[in-house]
Amino acid sequence: MAMKGLGKGLGALLGDVDFQDDEELTQSENTAMEIPLDKIDRNEEQPRKIFDEVAMNELVNSIRIHGIITPIILVEKGDRYMIIAGERRWRAARRAGLKTIPAIVRKYTKEQIREISLIENIQREDLNPIETANAIKQLMDECDYTQEQVAERIGKSRTVVTNTIGLLTLPQPVIDLIATGRLSAGHAKVLISLDDPDAQYALALKGVDGKMSVRKFEELVKAYRNPKSKTVHEQSIELKDLVNRMQRTFATKVSILGNDKKGRIYIDYYNRDDLDRISDILETLENK
Repeated sequence: MAMKGLGKGLGALLGDVDFQDDEELTQSENTAMEIPLDKIDRNEEQPRKIFDEVAMNELVNSIRIHGIITPIILVEKGDRYMIIAGERRWRAARRAGLKTIPAIVRKYTKEQIREISLIENIQREDLNPIETANAIKQLMDECDYTQEQVAERIGKSRTVVTNTIGLLTLPQPVIDLIATGRLSAGHAKVLISLDDPDAQYALALKGVDGKMSVRKFEELVKAYRNPKSKTVHEQSIELKDLVNRMQRTFATKVSILGNDKKGRIYIDYYNRDDLDRISDILETLENK
């Protein structure tokens, strides 16, 4: 089976072991050994801490019927072993009452172990977008990868990586909405370009729980970013009459911006004669 959705990095680190969609590993040219479950420890630096109980029970039932179809990956730690890939199957095997589990024992450096654990979670686990973003950021920080490098390692485009870690720049209330599944990553990424945390949260609440499509949400955010003038200047009959009288008096165009409470009056002149006439009218009014 081809390695689905993975970058070259994890394949190189795990050698000939391929990943399946159901989170199982298939053996290629490696020889698996039956290792006692009580001699295996989990990797304490494993990013994934919570395992879905329903999915775990389904795997336990499958193991009771079919056994462990494919091996987990271990490294030796003294007279014990540590899990590199396959903790979910190891947990399920213990629940199913097995005493041993098929495993491939490999030699990895500490850096390789950390990288494999992070990439395995990003690629194979049902993480929410914030968990994925944190795992990608951790991979970049701990392995000193650029966005391009981490994109290659996990088999994603750089745009996907940028948008994913960009979610972590949102205010915490918005991050909480994403983590709990109330706001999709597609909706959330539209908010990243805004600078006002209060506006980001207020807009996020309008898009939660499937209230609107991502496209409609984009239009909402765009309208916020580029608001059209909504000020309507209601002008009274008296104000409009004043403008007409001024036009007749000054014999030129007069326009007004505003209403009865506040605004501006513009008197146009098109040549020196217009300006002189306006000046003469004002002088006459002043001398009365």
